[in-house]
Amino acid sequence: MARPHEEHYVLCNCLRSVSDGLESYEPDPQHLPIINSSGEGMGETKAQTREVLPGLRFLREEVKRDLQVLQKFLDDPESNSLPPLSTNAPYLVALVGLVAIYRTFYAAADPLAFRKPKNGSAKGHGVKVDVVGRQRETLDQSQYNTLTEDDGDGHSSLKKENSIPQEFDNSVLRMGRELLEAARANPLHGSNEIPSVSMRLTRLNPSFSDTDYETSDPRIAYTIDCLQRMGIDVQLGDRQGIVKETDNTSAQPIVFEPTTHINLDLSALIALISDTTHSHLPRDPEEANARFIPPQRYVEWKRQRVQMLSDSTDGTSTWEDSGIHSRVLADQAQQEMKKGLLQDMHERLKSVSPTLQNVQFWTTQEARQRCLQIVFKIAGTRERQRAEALLSCSTCSQTTTIPTHNQFWVHSRYPSNFIPLMPIRLFPSVEPDATSLESFQPNPSSPYLTSLASTCRNILSQEDISRLLKSQSPLGHSAAPYLSNDEGDIPPAAVTLANPKLTVHTVQSMLWGAALGWTTLTTNRSSVKVLLKEMKRSTGGGALTYESPNGDETAPASKAAIWIVKPRSLAEGSRSDCCSE
Repeated sequence: MARPHEEHYVLCNCLRSVSDGLESYEPDPQHLPIINSSGEGMGETKAQTREVLPGLRFLREEVKRDLQVLQKFLDDPESNSLPPLSTNAPYLVALVGLVAIYRTFYAAADPLAFRKPKNGSAKGHGVKVDVVGRQRETLDQSQYNTLTEDDGDGHSSLKKENSIPQEFDNSVLRMGRELLEAARANPLHGSNEIPSVSMRLTRLNPSFSDTDYETSDPRIAYTIDCLQRMGIDVQLGDRQGIVKETDNTSAQPIVFEPTTHINLDLSALIALISDTTHSHLPRDPEEANARFIPPQRYVEWKRQRVQMLSDSTDGTSTWEDSGIHSRVLADQAQQEMKKGLLQDMHERLKSVSPTLQNVQFWTTQEARQRCLQIVFKIAGTRERQRAEALLSCSTCSQTTTIPTHNQFWVHSRYPSNFIPLMPIRLFPSVEPDATSLESFQPNPSSPYLTSLASTCRNILSQEDISRLLKSQSPLGHSAAPYLSNDEGDIPPAAVTLANPKLTVHTVQSMLWGAALGWTTLTTNRSSVKVLLKEMKRSTGGGALTYESPNGDETAPASKAAIWIVKPRSLAEGSRSDCCSE
């Protein structure tokens, strides 16, 4: 004989399984199209675990609470004579295994809508969406009486009349209109695609809309028909087969590879010139540390130099060697011992172009000019020679490229043309626009690249053009002079108004790479992290996920938007074996 409330026992087992699954839930890794050769994490793992399913914590608490109530009811001996318990269990079970839950969207696609209200002001009216993905779904708990008693015009006396008033309306139809309006105002990030809307009426018996069923009501069928004519997918009853066995097969990791055209930001240019990148490697960590211990004569010279400059400005300034700079350079040398920058670039680029003939390197005019200024200020003799070979021939003819090409490799431990760096080409404008992009053939874009480009443009759109022109270096193609004044001071890089942790020239470099679908090489890991946060902010706090441009997730490799490597500073002038005054 069947137990009383057998359906509650089934629900209780389902809910217990759901609760156990939520406790042990770990989201699949969120693949960002980033090659990280820096050996350091991006700090995204914890954030992605927390944000991949917004509302997960609330769902876990709701499941526990309903499970306790349901279990208490079944454990009560007197429950056999009691009517069935009203429970949210079917609704909670239906949310399991979906993309994102409990997100609120606003009909007005205003970035301010995602900010917290200030001074106690009320936040704009939003639409709660239970499941977020390409198809946004609301699991409505409307029952029979909701549709028959709330028609908007007090027609609660109507039961099974064949005629439906023209002004007929109810809360479900209003919800459907709000969902559609919110969907149009919130396209899938990185595209203009409008997500489809689905409504599942979990507590509505499908038979209520059946015209042949004795309890059917014309208003229910009419409501469902109205929703469908709006373009909403309507589903009735509980989702079948919700609780499934856990799939222990791990998702195949996505392998990212660089594009054949590489966009270099300022930090990458410095790394390519650095003495650490090219000089012979230390035998061991002790030699790496000894290489950058400044000799006493340098310490004395530096102290006297600082004192002299202080006296000339009627100030008081002293200098003592803290050893921090030496430790940083020694760490970079040890990193080079593990895997050289050029070796890493050579191997990855050969995987996409075996002969390297299709490989090209590009940079912005601002990055080039600032690099030359920095090199003239603090670089050693060989580093200056490399900078002139790398950057002064950006617009040279083929006849003048050969001698400067050899100058770049002459003091390197790598053979000539180990990587075809020269000539580094210059982008034709400060930012990519319709005119400047006509001369390029961009790679296929992806939602991630579109989002990155949109974020960069939004950041740069807040800048004062006149302020930028004053702060940026004068554009030109000559390698000298680099100086901005007689003392040789390098003008400070302009920071963005949107986020002072980002410089304008860094965002401009990232924008060029994103607009063309090229991989941007950088050592500036902190700026990449800030940009990721800005991208998340523009999506209202949603997680960043990678989608292949052609939708083929089974492809052996996908193109990286960003390639992060370890920094290499200009180190020649700080070496103890070649330090000069």
